[in-house]
Amino acid sequence: MNTNANSNPIVYEENARDRGALLVKCPDRPGIVAAISKFLADRKANIVESNQHSSDPQGGTFFIRVEFECPQLNEKRAAMEAEFESLAESFSMDYRFTYRADRKRTAIFVSKETHCLLELLWEWQSGDLPTDIVMVISNHEEARGMVEALGIPFYYIPANKDIRKQVEEKQIALLKEKQIDVIILARYMQILTSDFVSEFPDKIINIHHSFLPAFIGARPYERAYARGVKLIGATSHYVTNDLDEGPIIEQDIERVNHRDHVADLKKIGRSIERRVLARAVKWHLEDRVIVHENKTIVFE
Repeated sequence: MNTNANSNPIVYEENARDRGALLVKCPDRPGIVAAISKFLADRKANIVESNQHSSDPQGGTFFIRVEFECPQLNEKRAAMEAEFESLAESFSMDYRFTYRADRKRTAIFVSKETHCLLELLWEWQSGDLPTDIVMVISNHEEARGMVEALGIPFYYIPANKDIRKQVEEKQIALLKEKQIDVIILARYMQILTSDFVSEFPDKIINIHHSFLPAFIGARPYERAYARGVKLIGATSHYVTNDLDEGPIIEQDIERVNHRDHVADLKKIGRSIERRVLARAVKWHLEDRVIVHENKTIVFE
């Protein structure tokens, strides 16, 4: 298996070059689906998947994701996007076209805990994360061996609150140089500044325990155990300037009881974090998420 960072071991689908998706949000009104379907049909595109949602059929917002196949899509895409503009204007659409052939370039940030990083690397190796993992950035050295063993560049950049500005300037320059599309915080235990976040809107995905807003700060599992919680979980969300309050992409929980001690809670919590982050990242990479205000519409 080739594990070079510039050649992901994913098995490419034969039709990947001819597969695209259209994501739309606009004021709800009759005729939207029909207009989109006709537009694609007129260009010999075959709809292979369609999902839609209305916040309120009476004056609400309409959301739709249409996945389609179109012969010679790469040659047609520029003209297709230009021709769609008049239709989009008539329905006041906020929209974007995406293409399976355009693989997103990903950077993973991690600190000492590597369970989420390992899950992402496994999903990537098995072909379930359609992305190029361009680099891993860490403020600790723990993950270097597992990352470099896969041929992925590892950047050790020490970080703390006293040098945060200089560190983020270096990180931003590196991310832009490598043309990164997605940043995954796989248990990166540093708070990002508003300057950093504003550089990558809706492109930073975080994972954390779901005790919040309870048990804020250090040692959440110890305090949750002392309180006798019966549910623990994890939340993956886009990062905004409101700490841990960005649009939620995915969540999950498991029941626990009095027999579970702190070590058990942490083990269960890590397992939930791994799968929740992997699902959220996959949906983002597959362009299944529409951000609306401070929430998401996820077409799984």
